[in-house]
Amino acid sequence: MSSITVGIAYTSGYGHTRELANAVAQGAASVPGTLVEMIDVAAITDDDWRTLDRCDAIIFGSPTYMGSASGAFHAFAEGTSGRWMTRAWQDKIAAGFTNSGSMSGDKLHTLQYFSMLAAQHGMHWISLGLLPGWNTTTASEHDHNRLGFYLGAGAQTWNDQGPEAVHGADLSTARHLGRRVATHTSRFADALDLTAIPGTTAG
Repeated sequence: MSSITVGIAYTSGYGHTRELANAVAQGAASVPGTLVEMIDVAAITDDDWRTLDRCDAIIFGSPTYMGSASGAFHAFAEGTSGRWMTRAWQDKIAAGFTNSGSMSGDKLHTLQYFSMLAAQHGMHWISLGLLPGWNTTTASEHDHNRLGFYLGAGAQTWNDQGPEAVHGADLSTARHLGRRVATHTSRFADALDLTAIPGTTAG
């Protein structure tokens, strides 16, 4: 497997989304050959931008506020316009995760926003890849993907509790997303390496 770098470009208002970002990082790091770079986009530096440019995959993360990603994330997204013009992130792998206080909380709109941002950059979006959990009388709130998202990882944390209250199933779902992104990124890198060798093709 190729050595790859996965960047997690996230922001967190009260610490809940940071806990998810850490879980995504754990999942990605569990794939051999994966280096993980955590970037808090609310305090992004020139070095952080250069780090993201070097990443093979970028996973976007933000709380969902008022039906979309946070203001800090939107500012970051606008800041990527220079990369958009030069196609600096073309063909990188992308994915996303979000948290809100409500079970739905319009999280799907935030994930759609992330995927649209990725599409504008010409990136390849990786979905969550899990069937929904907690949707029968014999299911459990501790199921993976207990909130039933497909586009990315969605989490729910009570507004009146701190980061330690992020649901265990949501954390395990976030770890799954990190592993999935790193696995697909490694396969993608291997395929590119193979096609770069004269006289070979990816099978």
